Amino acid sequence: MRHTKNNRWDIFCKIVDNYGDIGVCWRLSQQLAHEHNLTIRLLINDMASAKKIIPSLDISKQSQLINSVEVCAWPSLKNTDTTDVADVVLETFSCTLPEFYLQKMVQQDSIWINLEYLSAEKWVSDFHAKPSPHATLAITKHYFFPGFKDDTGGLIRERKLITEHNIFTNSQEKQFQFWQKIGICSANDLTVDTVKISLFCYAEANISGLIESLVATNKCIKLFIPLNSSIATSLENLVDIQQHNLNEIHRGNLTIHLLPFLSQADYDCLLWACDLNFVRGEDSWIRAIWAEKPFIWQPYIQTDETHILKLKAFLDLYLNAATSEVSALINESQLAWSSANTTTQMPIKHLIEQLPAVQNYAKRASMALTQQPDLATKLVIFSENLAKNKV
Repeated sequence: MRHTKNNRWDIFCKIVDNYGDIGVCWRLSQQLAHEHNLTIRLLINDMASAKKIIPSLDISKQSQLINSVEVCAWPSLKNTDTTDVADVVLETFSCTLPEFYLQKMVQQDSIWINLEYLSAEKWVSDFHAKPSPHATLAITKHYFFPGFKDDTGGLIRERKLITEHNIFTNSQEKQFQFWQKIGICSANDLTVDTVKISLFCYAEANISGLIESLVATNKCIKLFIPLNSSIATSLENLVDIQQHNLNEIHRGNLTIHLLPFLSQADYDCLLWACDLNFVRGEDSWIRAIWAEKPFIWQPYIQTDETHILKLKAFLDLYLNAATSEVSALINESQLAWSSANTTTQMPIKHLIEQLPAVQNYAKRASMALTQQPDLATKLVIFSENLAKNKV
């Protein structure tokens, strides 16, 4: 007979590219440890890449405790009689568990959950929480889909996140301190007439078209770009970064601030401090929603423009309570940003002119989603229900 309270969790994370996998897993691991008092072991296949998201990570160590989470190098897990197997095993994004570990899960009768990628597509509700018995072993995997509706797995949202967001956005002092912290020496110039935009995107994005469109607005705009290798390469094709002071580029009314790779906490603050956010993938997408600010999302690029279908599914859901004017503004900009056409300017002038109306809707849409239970809470409840059914 197993205990109905499953305190020991193993979370397997395979970093593929762009840090999205580890970004989600690290946030979730910390929340499960802090808010649900669980013993969490996060197993990572690529510690060097993970260090981008977990700066205090010592890649020379096979195992270490960071912020109440045991972070381990996945390859260090060996097939021995003393190998620990958790009560609940979270396989993230179908990363495939080691065969020997899976065999031990059968012996221990572990709960096996596969956390899938976030999507707003209608089929998600039908497949969420569904069982998938293993072909040869006496164990069943359950698929857990994050989502925007009550009948899905919810979204990552820490218990104190909205409170921290409200404190930050209501404090000019905290915002000023943040700008100074990330190296914006001209923080005093960020007046109410300045449009502050953050940019986090894939290499395929039409950055040149966006820059030209922002210059054409004739508004004072500050564009903040946390640098990574893909964005840096794209920018080098547009401007000679070496001719500037490495972190500030001027194009007419537009000032581009090149930022270092930000911690997750600092990136949250950047989203909160800006008036419009360009985000991508999954982790930054969710954080942009909780920022209560207008955002333009770039889905992970897929063949046959499958990503456009994902984008349209989200927009249909997200804009279900928007006015026709706000819906048209957001749809136009969102679809243009993820379009394969990278030779034209971005239709963003009207969106910037109507930012107050879009801002009001973004806040209402975010507040509506906070009424649903968060991903970590739903995962814990789901695992406990599975355990009860095993007793």
